[in-house]
Amino acid sequence: MKFCSKCGAQVHDDAVICVSCGCAIEGANRPVRQLKTTRGLLKYIIFSLITFGIYPLVMMTLVGEEMNLVASKYDGKKTMNFCLVAFIFSWLTFGIVPLVWYHNISKRMGNELARRGIAYSFGAGSFWGWNILGAFIVIGPLVYTHKFCKAINLINENYNING
Repeated sequence: MKFCSKCGAQVHDDAVICVSCGCAIEGANRPVRQLKTTRGLLKYIIFSLITFGIYPLVMMTLVGEEMNLVASKYDGKKTMNFCLVAFIFSWLTFGIVPLVWYHNISKRMGNELARRGIAYSFGAGSFWGWNILGAFIVIGPLVYTHKFCKAINLINENYNING
């Protein structure tokens, strides 16, 4: 156990702030910045319609950056910027690179959920099952988008607390 340098209260070893006085704990593994935890399917659909499809590009770009911030020091990987995938590589590869991008980010998110001990089932199988095969039942991509948003929200929430 550690002690707060301001008030002297005993704090847990993993604590970022003192519960007694609210002061930041020196040497704590604090997050670089607070990440967004309010993504959801309804917001995704409404903003996609309002912005004529620009919102999904922005959201996926931000999710890639957030995964780089959260997971790169543990897995040594970098997720490619989604705008590069969408505007350059997608048409050059006849749509293959976006499939690979979604597979990789889903797998990486699933690995990060497991590493952080978050009990939520998500991964590359979710992408292939819900987004690709689920397209045959029409609602599959919506289920995948919901699971995707929930997974990144859980990861970001854990990062905001634990770093």
